[in-house]
Amino acid sequence: MRDFLPEDVRRREYAIGIITRVYERYGFEPLETPAVENIETLLGTYGEEGNQLIFKILKRGEHEATGQADLALRYDLTVPLARVVAQYQSRLPRLFKRYQIQPVWRADRPARGRFREFYQCDVDSLGSTSPMVEAELCAAMSDALTELGFNDFVIRINHRQFLAYLLNTFAVPRESHADALVAIDKLDKIGGDGVLKELLNRGISEQSSDAMLQFFEGAAEIKGSAPDPEENEAALDVGRDRLPIGSPGRDAVENIRAILRITSGTSAEGRMRLDFSLARGLSYYTGAIMEINVADLAGSLGGGGRYDNLVGMFLGQNIPACGFSLGLERILVVMGERNMFPPTLKTTAADVMIATFDAAGAPAAMRLAAQLREAGLRVLVYPDPEKIGKQIKYADSRGIPFVALLGENEIRDNTVTVKNLAAQTQDTYGQADAGATIVEALRQRG
Repeated sequence: MRDFLPEDVRRREYAIGIITRVYERYGFEPLETPAVENIETLLGTYGEEGNQLIFKILKRGEHEATGQADLALRYDLTVPLARVVAQYQSRLPRLFKRYQIQPVWRADRPARGRFREFYQCDVDSLGSTSPMVEAELCAAMSDALTELGFNDFVIRINHRQFLAYLLNTFAVPRESHADALVAIDKLDKIGGDGVLKELLNRGISEQSSDAMLQFFEGAAEIKGSAPDPEENEAALDVGRDRLPIGSPGRDAVENIRAILRITSGTSAEGRMRLDFSLARGLSYYTGAIMEINVADLAGSLGGGGRYDNLVGMFLGQNIPACGFSLGLERILVVMGERNMFPPTLKTTAADVMIATFDAAGAPAAMRLAAQLREAGLRVLVYPDPEKIGKQIKYADSRGIPFVALLGENEIRDNTVTVKNLAAQTQDTYGQADAGATIVEALRQRG
């Protein structure tokens, strides 16, 4: 868990602003939920691995001594959404599209781009089983990343039902499927040896574990490669022909084909790559699963999938649902390493600082600050009447480009002397005109 200094916050707000605008262009509506949920709401929905990473909150007051927990910090934004839909079903539209950008907490081991408190940027569509839902989510993700400046990402896609077919071919017992997927999902975190050890510890035979690892490791080596629509179609044909007509695995292959074809004409076209090795560890996925990768990052920038049974755990009836989430922290890490933030991004506290000569000039300084703020400028008033050179040095050290000097003569004449620190020039203007002049100078600076 981290503190965010001003520059960090500005970068986060920049990225969140772009992602929010994209989500709203797609018709998603905002939603917020509490940081805590009843522990019963979270336990049992993520699988064994997820249960171990939930931050539990001990009972308070007279129950504190029991050492029991009744609340927990939310692990993701999807389960709280399912709870909200079940709770407020009568007030929500039949087809409900929401976005949610809030922090979540996991008792995980920190690593590059992986933290215990982090923001997720979720979009979810509920109420439809159409493959258009998945296609639209992939297009929204692609738009958001493109507008953030990414141009080398790949959206991998697979299907839980096809994974079930794969695990059956590796002779993994059905009751061990969830354990196998949890282990395989860690391949980029703990490596092949670590995954093999975990598979064996989970009671999966050595023969099955070796066969699975060989398949998934081979596919993982090319997860950042450029997508090819013709290769996708050819792989789908092979996958389909291996499966009997009417089987869930064959239906899964055709569902992926439909999603890929619907993305044609969107920004996701040319980004999608079929990857039958993709495994996401959360146990609530029921259909298509997706993940976004860039070549120089172990792990993903985002992921999601269809979870048609999750709302039913709270409502008693299933509601079709599919979601996608961008991981803000990893996006910011990569953007920082690649110098992707625009040079025009505000990195200072103010556009102009008003220097004060003495305490008697404070009212005039405040009046000028109000005028400049009305012109749309960010204004910092230096509160102490220290030496002007010291005040100017402070403004320069903070990257504030202009200093407004308001001495006795300027106050008497209703003027202000504006010093351009970068150009090392200064001019005197009427106070009513100074704001527009500085705004224009900032525009020319870009």
